[in-house]
Amino acid sequence: MIRHTAIGRSAFSAAIALAAMTLLPATASAQDFFSFLWGGGSREVISFSPSVAPRQIIVSFGDRKLYWVHAKGEAISYPIAVPREQSRWSGVSSVSSKRINPGWTPTAEMRRENPKLPAYVPGGHPQNPLGPRALYLGASMYRIHGTDAPWTIGTAASKGCIRMYSEDVVDLYPRIPVGTKVTVTWKKYTG
Repeated sequence: MIRHTAIGRSAFSAAIALAAMTLLPATASAQDFFSFLWGGGSREVISFSPSVAPRQIIVSFGDRKLYWVHAKGEAISYPIAVPREQSRWSGVSSVSSKRINPGWTPTAEMRRENPKLPAYVPGGHPQNPLGPRALYLGASMYRIHGTDAPWTIGTAASKGCIRMYSEDVVDLYPRIPVGTKVTVTWKKYTG
């Protein structure tokens, strides 16, 4: 049995770091290394249809991107994880509230599927699946949030929520006021 101590975790982390560095190309930076371990944001400012009004979020499950349309003809694009097939949805909502380090309570359905899930994970816990920030959508149980599983970004992995890299949701969070329109669609916006 392995005892988890601060020294043991440090040694384990160092071993993982050394192993990961040998797998990265010689030109890799420290930022590349941390992105490799924890998932790094790859947000970018892009041209966007000028017919879409600024100051709204467009979530494209087809592109697997969240677009913050911050100016006419321009958006910040963030990669996301989309819902699994049985949890797919679309529609128009708004940001009804925002939380820093939200706690997470799995639904009864989630606990039936995985009885090992805890009844509650406090905010700020490293295994909290909501990550460091959450934007709540209307009266629904859906959120735009960070993740403790960055390797799922770009995949169909969620039970209906929109997952972002934690550093990306931290970037998005202060930009979005409560009441912001959120359109969730399968329409593609990139070519």
